[in-house]
Parts: sequence; structure tokens; C-alpha cells
Amino acid sequence: MSRKLCESLGIEYPIIQAGMVWAATAPLAVAVSENGGLGTIGAGSMTNEELRDQIKKIREETSKPFAVNIPILYGRAEEQVKIAIEENVPIVITSAGNPKTYTPILKDHGIKVLHVVSSVKFAMKAIEAGVDAIIAEGSEAGGHNGREGISTFPLLRAILHNVGDFPVIAAGGIADGYGIAAALVAGASGVQMGTRFVATVECEAHENFKKAIVSAKDSDTVLIGGTVMAPTRVIRNKFAEMVLQAEREGKSPEEIGLMFKGRSRLGIKEGDIENGSLMAGQSVALINDILPVKDLMRRIVQETMETLNRFDIKNYFCEV
Repeated sequence: MSRKLCESLGIEYPIIQAGMVWAATAPLAVAVSENGGLGTIGAGSMTNEELRDQIKKIREETSKPFAVNIPILYGRAEEQVKIAIEENVPIVITSAGNPKTYTPILKDHGIKVLHVVSSVKFAMKAIEAGVDAIIAEGSEAGGHNGREGISTFPLLRAILHNVGDFPVIAAGGIADGYGIAAALVAGASGVQMGTRFVATVECEAHENFKKAIVSAKDSDTVLIGGTVMAPTRVIRNKFAEMVLQAEREGKSPEEIGLMFKGRSRLGIKEGDIENGSLMAGQSVALINDILPVKDLMRRIVQETMETLNRFDIKNYFCEV
């Protein structure tokens, strides 16, 4: 598998766990990092005190590299960047905002910066800002999506076409070793997975949410809220239908925005699978079990290696 990204981040496998709100806490991040990937704390749903406490918990449990995901447009981003610096976090993943805002100061303190993008335009801006790698997140991904609606592989290839050998990580719709292998063959330096890691024993998301992911079919996710914010991919439920109906009726952005208040906590942390926002990607169709991270990592790494070793590409083309 890709060694350049692994060497840069100090990890064994080029597999990054996404910083999902309410789900990406220390136990999950520790388990992913301890088993060769890059575990991530999702700061977006945390107070400053909670973030500092989560970082300390990771430090107590592992000496392996880990990351903190900080959404730039969220109100606590500036304070959370300061915390990441004070706590000597090795890697920060920024998203939902201008990478120029915090990349220089993070880099000045020796922190590697990865930035999530949804288009070639934003990828080029991230490179100009000095990030160490780009996470190209397609519209298959759970949670907040780019307004462009570009799916993972067209986005990955378009960015690679423009950035040369700059490291690009594929995200969105990847949940097994076959998807990882496909991304690596397409030129990705690694992958980021979110929904698959929610359905693990160590993830602190509510069991109802995990079971909803496992039972969901390929057509069970939908994009909502695009009239107010970046479209959000969720599992279709009573709340999602309510937002969709409000959008069809032309409700004001303010009215629709209020519908989202507290909904992600309600669904992900408290387990209300009908009235909460169940942020999950289209990869739900590929997830059929809830596993310990150790077993999941072993399985997807094996699948990736077997897939990459199985195909002799030249045999798929007719001689002329």
C-alpha cells in the first residue's frame, strides 16, 4: 500500500478514521491508531474542555500518531486550534472553511495539516495555503457535503490531474478493502472512512445508530438541508422527511436551520433513530456487522492486499 503517506504521518496503513461529530472520541481514535491507521478526534461537537480531556485520554492510551478534526466555520475553531498547539497534537484535519485561516500557524508549530475539499478549486486553495495533504471527499460521504455534488472517484481523478504527485486522500463511499484498493489504483495516497468506523465496538455512538447503519440498504441515505447549508447526507427517517418536505414547501432558511438544532446529538449520541440526524454515507450498504476495530482493520487490510495482488491488469485488454 501507499508508503509515502504512511511515512509522512507515521502510520502503518494509509487509512484515516474521519472525525465524525459525537462519534469520533478517544476510544475509537486510540483503537484505530493502535491498529495501524490514523485515529481522529472530532472536535466539532466538543467544548474546549472536552477536547482537551479527549486529547489527554488518547495520550494515556497510545503513543501512536493521531489527529484532531477542526471544522473552521464552527464557533470554537480558534480556541480549538490553540488547544491543539498547546497539547502538541501531531496532525490536524481542517474542514468547512478557508485553509489559509489556520494552516500557517499550525505548520509553524510543527503540526501536519490535512484539509477536506469538495472540488478542484478548493484543492488548489488548500495547496496554496501550505497543507500537507488533501482529503478529496465525494458526495457519497455521510454528514456535510460540498455543494458541488461531485462523487468520490471523479473528484479524486480531477484533483490528481491538477496537482501532480501531491498526496490526495480519497473519502466518501469507502467501507472495505475493495474500495481502498480501487482508490489506490486510481491514484489516491490513502483513504478516509467514517461510516464504517461508526459500526465498531469502540465507537461511543449510540447502539441504535450503529444498528441503523448495519440495517440500512443502498438507497436509504438522502441529502437534506442544501437550501440552508452544505447538503447533509443522512439515513432517511422521520426527521429527514420533515426537512425534505419543508424544502419542497419553500420554507425559509431560518425555519429549516432551526430544524437541525440538536438533531445530530439526538440521533448519534442519544439514539433517537426517527427524530435525530443520522449522518451516514452511501457505504451503509456495505456494512453488515459491528466489529472491534482490531478485527475490522485486519479484514480491510487483508481485502486490500488480496485485491491488489489478484488482478493482472494487462489481461483485461485485447491485443491489437
